Amino acid sequence: MAYYGKCIETVIEKLDTFTPKRDNPEQFLEAVATSLQVLSPQTQSFVLEVLSGCLEYRKLLTIVVDAFYVEDGRLCLRVDHSRFMVICYLATFLLEELGFQLFCNIIKSQPVDKMCKFLRFFFNPMHLCSWIKDKWSLIYEPAHVKENWIDPLMRWQPKVQELISHLEGMSASQSSPLKTKAKVTEPKEFNLTAPRPRTIPAPEPVPVVAKPRPVPQSTYQPPKEQQQLETVKRHNRRKAEKLLLRANIEELRCAMPRSCGEPVQGSKQQLRLQFPPRIRKTPKLTFYRPDNVPVKLNTTAILREGALYQRQVEQELQRVDKLVDGAGDFSEFLEWQKKMQVKDREEQLAASECRRLQGKLSHEEAILARQSLMQENKQRVEQQKEQMAKLMLQHAERRLREDRSRKELVEQVIEGQKNVKAAQTKLAKGRRQTVQEVIEESRGLLRRRAQAAQEEQRRRCELISQLRALETQPKRKGKLVDLTQTPGYGLEGEMSIVELRERLALLKENQRRKEEEKRDQIIQGKRTKSQELQNTVEQISLCRAAMGRSAALRWEEKKALAAAPEAPSQDERVQQLRRRISERAAERSRQAALLHVSAPRAAGPKPRAQLEAQHWLELERSRERRLQALQQGGSGPGPARRLEAA
Repeated sequence: MAYYGKCIETVIEKLDTFTPKRDNPEQFLEAVATSLQVLSPQTQSFVLEVLSGCLEYRKLLTIVVDAFYVEDGRLCLRVDHSRFMVICYLATFLLEELGFQLFCNIIKSQPVDKMCKFLRFFFNPMHLCSWIKDKWSLIYEPAHVKENWIDPLMRWQPKVQELISHLEGMSASQSSPLKTKAKVTEPKEFNLTAPRPRTIPAPEPVPVVAKPRPVPQSTYQPPKEQQQLETVKRHNRRKAEKLLLRANIEELRCAMPRSCGEPVQGSKQQLRLQFPPRIRKTPKLTFYRPDNVPVKLNTTAILREGALYQRQVEQELQRVDKLVDGAGDFSEFLEWQKKMQVKDREEQLAASECRRLQGKLSHEEAILARQSLMQENKQRVEQQKEQMAKLMLQHAERRLREDRSRKELVEQVIEGQKNVKAAQTKLAKGRRQTVQEVIEESRGLLRRRAQAAQEEQRRRCELISQLRALETQPKRKGKLVDLTQTPGYGLEGEMSIVELRERLALLKENQRRKEEEKRDQIIQGKRTKSQELQNTVEQISLCRAAMGRSAALRWEEKKALAAAPEAPSQDERVQQLRRRISERAAERSRQAALLHVSAPRAAGPKPRAQLEAQHWLELERSRERRLQALQQGGSGPGPARRLEAA
């Protein structure tokens, strides 16, 4: 029995650590198998089999255990929830495989009282045939539940009742008689060794501190590395200004037209294009959408967009140079790509139509299956009602018998309580007399303690009056302070307060002068950056105008293509699915007429057939709208019109 108890305790311990919302059952079982490597193979296989079964049928076991806690197990602890689940799994699924003798050994290895209550509740024929069977049938098929689980439990029920009777006898024999009053323990005083007196430690010698070195003069001088960094910074700035001036002079050199294979000759002035003079206007940093809502661009957006257009211009110039040098054109590839896109769109439309018709066909078949299932459910409901009426009658008779037995028990308890009251009154009188004696002793102690407290208070008042008399005596004020005098403590860099103030004033003046120089540098950098942003905004406005015109041309082309009518689909799969749907609809209407399912109710809701027809009509309309959207090819007024308006 100890072996089986150890196995069951291992399963309960692992099952308590499982959390359904957080843990995955497969990963949990793998972790448990890794932790059970120290056990024998037979024990390991038994534990894993029981644990995996409890996780798999957790819903069925939880239904029984929760109902047990509500009815017969109200006084049981929630810690034993996993224990009851394991016993329920063994009785339901492994009783045939283990055998009744091994099952009895496992039950005897557990607490006897708890097992009696649970087995009496679970193997009750009224519970098995009524609500347990109904709730399990909601999760699994009713026929499977009755044949594989309920019927075997009913066959084992007589033997289990004998086991319950045997367990009740064991619990009655194990109950021990009332213990006699034991002798009260008398405490004894500890024999502790008296501590030795502490020795006074010898005073430590005061260490002599050596004279520190003087602070070097380099501490008050700026480092040489800072001067070198300033020199390198000025040199790099001059170099960057030269490169910027050179780039501004040669910025339009790439736009010079030349023939194929012609070498680049001439000076820089000859290669530069001649543009007509224009008036530079201050660009605005605000663009407008078609609905006249202003969009403010920050510095990052302007620079990002300027860099984007600059890359596009460079790519276009490279493409033009390649075409001038004799490169090929992509017009044939683009035309082939358009044809393939049209073909792919037609195949996509045919596939979507097939999926829609398959869904409609499956819906018709589901209606036929539902109509056949309704007849079976009606017969099953009538049988369930007859069985429920018989069970309710038996339950009422059992409740009447239990009420009579409870009344007899209450009368016996009342008679026993009358004899107890006389003994309680006698005990109460003795306790009152003892309490009076204790109260008188405590009053005497309180009286003596109050007198001692008054004497202590009088002594404290005398001490306070003496201290206040000492405080009222006149004292000498503080000495005069000379701000120009050095304290003379012998510290490094010691100075008077006046000298300290003068030095602080000089430091503040130097700091203010540095801040003004830094502010002038920042203002100059901001002016330079603002001029660069203005140039970038002008370039962005020109690029946007060009892109708006090209987008408008593409929009007109898409609109012309969308206006062309599309021929209806002639796919063989679509035609075949439509024929099958019409056949299923005709068969459903014939079966509905035979079963009188579609008869209209007086002043009631719409019939099911009419609602389904309306549902499929809405699906057909939504499909037509999607086809129109696919034909237009996403030709809405999106980025093209926005760019044109900008």
